[in-house]
Amino acid sequence: MRLEIRVRPGSSRTGVGGEHGGRLVVSVHERAVDGKATDAALDAVAEALAVPARRVRLVRGATSRDKLVEVETRDDVEEAALVARLEQLRSSG
Repeated sequence: MRLEIRVRPGSSRTGVGGEHGGRLVVSVHERAVDGKATDAALDAVAEALAVPARRVRLVRGATSRDKLVEVETRDDVEEAALVARLEQLRSSG
């Protein structure tokens, strides 16, 4: 499953929620230096979706605030649950 995210580096706290231009907003405390914000954003997405970090990978946007990430799902049931969780996260924030 792929999803587009908008990273907000340098935030006071890390969190996932809300929407910006159709993308899920991921706020991270880390600054956008040497990929630290990207790594923190991937970890935050994994935590918010309750999946292991190794199952979330960057597809596109290493140096951009707008990124495309892929979340590896085990089956259709898990993917449906993750889609439902993403809708909750988009409406929060």
